[in-house]
Amino acid sequence: MKNSIKKVVYIKSKGGQVASASVLAQKIGPYGLSPKKIGEDFAKKTKKNWDGIIVTIKLTIIKKNAYLKIVPSVSSLLKREMQLYGKVITDFISRQF
Repeated sequence: MKNSIKKVVYIKSKGGQVASASVLAQKIGPYGLSPKKIGEDFAKKTKKNWDGIIVTIKLTIIKKNAYLKIVPSVSSLLKREMQLYGKVITDFISRQF
């Protein structure tokens, strides 16, 4: 019955990169999960849209299974949009002035 309890852990790290094993080990080690596997899953999930941007991941642990969900802050959303449309915006601004 003890393993059926739902635990939620928040981890903040740079997207597209494997999070530091020492940080992950401190947060998820007590639940019996592998920091290396969680770090690799984190990197895969954030590689496409969040590469190089610091994001928060909500890690839900149920019966030694981890489920990752990206919880973006306003600043990370703005940074992502600037990366996607940054060239268009700078071209527009340069034409205006």
